[in-house]
Amino acid sequence: MFRKFRSEVLRILGNYGDERFLRETAHADICSTIAFKLAKKEGRKPSELANEIVSTFKFDSDYIGKIESVNGYINFYTNQEFLEETVNAILDEDENYGSFDAEKQRVLIEHTSANPDGPLHIGHIRNSIIGDTLARIFRKAGIDVRTQYYVNDMGRQIAITCIGYKKFGVDRNKKPDRAIVEAYIKMNREVENSANLEKEVEKLMLDYEAGKDYAVKLFEEVVNLALEGIKETLLRLNVKHDEYVWESMFVRNGYVERIIKMLEEREMLKEEDGALIIDMKKLGYEKDVVVKRKNGTTLYVTRDLAYHLWKNENYDKFVNVLGSDHKLIGRQLQDIMTALRLKPPEIVFFEFVSLPEGSMSTRRGKFVSADELIDRVYEEAKKIVEKREDLTEKEKSEIARAVAVGALRYDFVRIAPEKPMTFDWSKALDFERQSSAYIQYSHARACSILRKAVRSGKPEVEFSPELCNAEERKLVMLLSKFSWIVERVLRTLRPNIFAEYLMETASAFNDFYTKYPVLKVDAELRMHRLALVDACRIVLRNGLNLLGIDAIEKM
Repeated sequence: MFRKFRSEVLRILGNYGDERFLRETAHADICSTIAFKLAKKEGRKPSELANEIVSTFKFDSDYIGKIESVNGYINFYTNQEFLEETVNAILDEDENYGSFDAEKQRVLIEHTSANPDGPLHIGHIRNSIIGDTLARIFRKAGIDVRTQYYVNDMGRQIAITCIGYKKFGVDRNKKPDRAIVEAYIKMNREVENSANLEKEVEKLMLDYEAGKDYAVKLFEEVVNLALEGIKETLLRLNVKHDEYVWESMFVRNGYVERIIKMLEEREMLKEEDGALIIDMKKLGYEKDVVVKRKNGTTLYVTRDLAYHLWKNENYDKFVNVLGSDHKLIGRQLQDIMTALRLKPPEIVFFEFVSLPEGSMSTRRGKFVSADELIDRVYEEAKKIVEKREDLTEKEKSEIARAVAVGALRYDFVRIAPEKPMTFDWSKALDFERQSSAYIQYSHARACSILRKAVRSGKPEVEFSPELCNAEERKLVMLLSKFSWIVERVLRTLRPNIFAEYLMETASAFNDFYTKYPVLKVDAELRMHRLALVDACRIVLRNGLNLLGIDAIEKM
């Protein structure tokens, strides 16, 4: 609804309707600061210009109730019809509220893509949660979006893991990815101190790239075993990829040779000691990039370029979620694709996660796995829920799981991706602070109020805009912005914007029901406020779903 109101504002502004100068403020539903821009250019007072601009308006709008010029600001306010239509739209559309049809396009979001040589750690799951949340939000906008996990099955680490798997085997009683990492760690120690083992690793890598049967069978067995455990972890976080695309696929299907040929045709390659190298100085980089070694094998960057050629041929837009340590590689990839006159990926770089206890390292076996973190948060959530005597054991377990997953997903996405974060489970599970549990509790409170209305035999709802007080009006305006916030995330690729919006909505709802009785008022006011409660329930539920968090009805 707010998107429609905003469109009306731009239409009324006419030639002055520049989106860059629209603001949402505490003093107006939307204000335009265009007069300040023009005043500076024309050497006039903003207030005079604003008055002049407003005087030219032909006021004809379904949703704008008032326009005023105040000290250079042009303020727009919604009318009562807008408030009424917003609440009625929410109640009518229910789970579809917030959906809209964005520009038709095929979008691919690549996220997680951790090496399949061990369990995911907490840095990986920030990647997963950002990517999965973006995909959910894109789908809400009616966009055809797919998610992929790019499986690095050709790296040196995987070759070491394969040799370790052959030599030491794996403990089948353990989670597969945990068992695999133990083989990798043991073997890595031995390889570091043995030239012969190093040669064995190199030979295995060469044979796998060449497609020799024994190597392909071994790699597939090991990688699939690791992925089995990784998928299990991701499902615990409500994350599921549409496809797992293996790096080796692009060697086997000819895309690697195609991308090398394209580089040659663009005269971007040079040869040094038998190796093929991209001359990156032409693109503004000091260090060149090798795409084919002297022995004829390719590198990760070669296969990645081939993967992005494939993306160009199959998708209109593609988004990669990468850790900040990949910034150089990511920007090189973008610049090379642009030089090849292909679409580059849009990249969301995220900073890493730390725990109050300290840092992590996957190479030496000193890391905090995602599973360990999920288990810890679940146990702490269960301690909180165990205090409830009115719940069955099954309900306690389900609520504890939903609260734990919510705590992780919300805390990992509420911070802007480019900012580092420290995950503190005690704060993330605090029902009184800005946490997922607070939003879930707000949703459960709305459900509880509606259940009581049904039990009392007075469940009728009917929104009356003329009965709105200031807090209620503020609440309806927030509810109206759902699809507008979704659209902002599409443009910026910053899912934290939606997390912030949902928290603001939950806070406004809490302020409302804390100050104003819903059930113990006269019939007209009760129906009005019940309509508001139901609208809030729907928005909070739909919003939690977009964040991959369960909307609990009892807490």
